[in-house]
Amino acid sequence: KDCRSTNPEECELYVVEGDSAGGSAKEGRDSMYQAILPIRGKIINVEKARIDRVLKNNEVQSMITALGTSIHDEFDLSKLRYHKIILMADADVDGQHIRTLLLTLLFRFMQPLLEHGHVYLAQPPLYKIKWQRIEPEYAYSDRERDGLIKEGLAAGKKLGKDDNIQRYKGLGEMNAAELWETTMDPANRVLLQVTMDDAATADELFSVLMGEDVEARRSFITRNAKDVKFLDV
Repeated sequence: KDCRSTNPEECELYVVEGDSAGGSAKEGRDSMYQAILPIRGKIINVEKARIDRVLKNNEVQSMITALGTSIHDEFDLSKLRYHKIILMADADVDGQHIRTLLLTLLFRFMQPLLEHGHVYLAQPPLYKIKWQRIEPEYAYSDRERDGLIKEGLAAGKKLGKDDNIQRYKGLGEMNAAELWETTMDPANRVLLQVTMDDAATADELFSVLMGEDVEARRSFITRNAKDVKFLDV
């Protein structure tokens, strides 16, 4: 779903994992300058560890087409249609896979996008804190959640009666308004700019994460998810 503006400097492409999140993102976005490209989880399993085959995948092709730069030797940064490319995926194992796969693709085939700082990871909140009679607040970590609750109670705020702290398990749990307010609105959102080092790490992890040994992969992710910056959501 493209945006109306044709000025690449103000345009953003959200690459969104999952149908439900893609729907909320399309509905919640600022259609003037935010475009949405939904990626379905199945590309994770395309011909494990054969990135050249992944490149032929329809959804990956549509991302390359959307960006407009072509790839590899034909890559032309001046044709980039969106100056911010924002990867938006859940904070679970599948989301980590999709991020790793996309960062590896960009690192191997469209590296100047990373060198020039065009690639970002969206950081959706983990918690919604519901107060009585006032707007809810959002927290992006356990520590922030505890801090907001402590400050709020000290300031005389009262927590809602039921289900007052909601833990988001995935982007699909947010409605369009919540997704806009927390993850897409430039005034509030948190974006993590991907560095070349992050992408090189993704490239390195790719073989482990995409390899045939599912058990090794799961234990690797469990052990390392908190240590690797771009996986630490």
